Amino acid sequence: MRALRIETHGQPVVAVDIDTPSPADDEVVIRVRAAGICHTDANLRRGGSSSARLPLIPGHEIAGEIAALGAAVRDRRIGERVCVHYVVSCTHCVHCLAGREQFCTTGQMIGAQRPGGYAEFVAVPARNAVVLPESVSYVHGAVMMCSSATSLHALHRGRIATGDTVAVLGVGGLGISAVQLARELGASRVFAIDRDAGKLNVAESLGATIVNAADGDVVERVRKLTGGAGVTIALDLVGAPAVTLQALQMLAVHGRAVAVGIHPKAMELPVYQTILGPEVELVGANDHLLSELHDLLAMARRGALDLGPVDVRTIPLDAEPVNAVLDALDNYQAPFRTAIVMA
Repeated sequence: MRALRIETHGQPVVAVDIDTPSPADDEVVIRVRAAGICHTDANLRRGGSSSARLPLIPGHEIAGEIAALGAAVRDRRIGERVCVHYVVSCTHCVHCLAGREQFCTTGQMIGAQRPGGYAEFVAVPARNAVVLPESVSYVHGAVMMCSSATSLHALHRGRIATGDTVAVLGVGGLGISAVQLARELGASRVFAIDRDAGKLNVAESLGATIVNAADGDVVERVRKLTGGAGVTIALDLVGAPAVTLQALQMLAVHGRAVAVGIHPKAMELPVYQTILGPEVELVGANDHLLSELHDLLAMARRGALDLGPVDVRTIPLDAEPVNAVLDALDNYQAPFRTAIVMA
């Protein structure tokens, strides 16, 4: 089969022809129809994860159809449309039993410690293959497996409840999902904050109150729009110290800022003014849960989550265009989302 692989950190991915995987007893082999390209993939190519094993086929946002069944798999069928939960967990360690499978003591990430979706076929545990509704395209199904699922988990980590006001800082792939999910989970008002007017227009069409970060102090404007109170939840989807600080500063008393975007830099903040005084929380959100994917796909099935407005660009399984997208992600210049599509 044809695949793209990271051979050396800091170097472009390369095209290779390798054997098509065969399923272990508890696995299925998926014919990949779409594989999203994510900031995490750029980070892996750059060498930002010490746990990645080279050579590596990246790609953790995967949708396709089942092409082969392992000997012990009884509840799946050839040709079934599926998308992939990228966290492979043991199901029985202390973390898995406590409902935090992303911290599984022997856990692996598809596309990081296991071969991923930048290939014509990928083998995954059968439990990780989640049925994709007919109403959801392969491209949108792939993108949902990271950006939408991460946004849902972040809102859960922020303990969203009916009546909350939510600020979404960064309305790219994650943010457009976060706007819709926050409204579906009961937010009374959602603020979308970004510098890109096109992305803000999409967020506004989905019911968000937009705040253009290029036009001045976003903290001051969010506080003004909330009558001085601030928001109860702020999602930092950008991953920059200055944005994390803004998320904290726009919170209401007892608010929760959820850090989602990844950045390597340390941050300094006036602790009393931003955290102790108003008794707010800075919460981390890491990956998502298999159960959240089932909830997410149910929302998509009934139309509460629609990625139709999201500009997902599609490219073939070729090294040159994929490397160009990864370069753009490294430089924060990528469009909403890009997905590799296979015929």
